[in-house]
Amino acid sequence: MPRASSVLKSVLLILYNATMFRIYREHPDAVIPKCAKPGDAGGDLASVEHKVIPAQGSALVSTGLRIEIPQDCYARVAPRSGLAVKNGISIGAGVVDSGYRGIVHVLMINLSTTDFVVQPGDRIAQIVMERIYTPEWVEVGEASELDASERGEGGFGSTGTGLRPRATTVET
Repeated sequence: MPRASSVLKSVLLILYNATMFRIYREHPDAVIPKCAKPGDAGGDLASVEHKVIPAQGSALVSTGLRIEIPQDCYARVAPRSGLAVKNGISIGAGVVDSGYRGIVHVLMINLSTTDFVVQPGDRIAQIVMERIYTPEWVEVGEASELDASERGEGGFGSTGTGLRPRATTVET
């Protein structure tokens, strides 16, 4: 019969391995993502290339990494808040499915009026691993077959902003 300490070690090893993801550096300068601080949700993704993101334009930037994601997860490539606030840089097309084994690229979108230069090693986005639930979709014949809800058809702005009303005229 195994001792309690060896059973505990086995359980801890299983739990530890459940949070490990396999990653391959396709490019020699690729940087393995890591969280800046304990408890951070996303690990920083870095560029392996020099690229200019044109003003009001976009470009794909390589991370030089290939990743293996478990079947019940996906990776979300998200903006870095500092780049968004200070430089108007956002991120698009941010879903990496579990079956994808190609190099991870970041679609950088420049919302500003000046070009943005990316250098190798620059932290350009963050990657967040998320668990997913993949439903079995059951089509119904009529909208009335969908359960009613308190919200109903209210969408885009239907719950308000919580902001106080603003003046509609400007005094000169």
